[in-house]
Amino acid sequence: MGKRREYIGTVVSDKMQKTVVVRVMQMSKHPKYSRIVKIYNKFKADNKDGLAKAGDTVRIEETRPLSKDKRFRVVEVVKKAQAFIVEKSEETKE
Repeated sequence: MGKRREYIGTVVSDKMQKTVVVRVMQMSKHPKYSRIVKIYNKFKADNKDGLAKAGDTVRIEETRPLSKDKRFRVVEVVKKAQAFIVEKSEETKE
């Protein structure tokens, strides 16, 4: 059996029940211009335990087809997203 592909990416969306959308960045050299180019791909990954939230950095692994679009599953959460605390500033109108 071959080795399964693994990627590290950022969770873009966690609005589905057991699925997250992960954005993966890969860098490659342009064949003609020899510049480093960033290539972004979005993969749907199975998140059955609900560990990954939006903004987290996760490691995903290739698996058998779970649905029409899901071909990956979340293996671990590498880094949790920082929570943003928003405070309202009170302005006095005079």
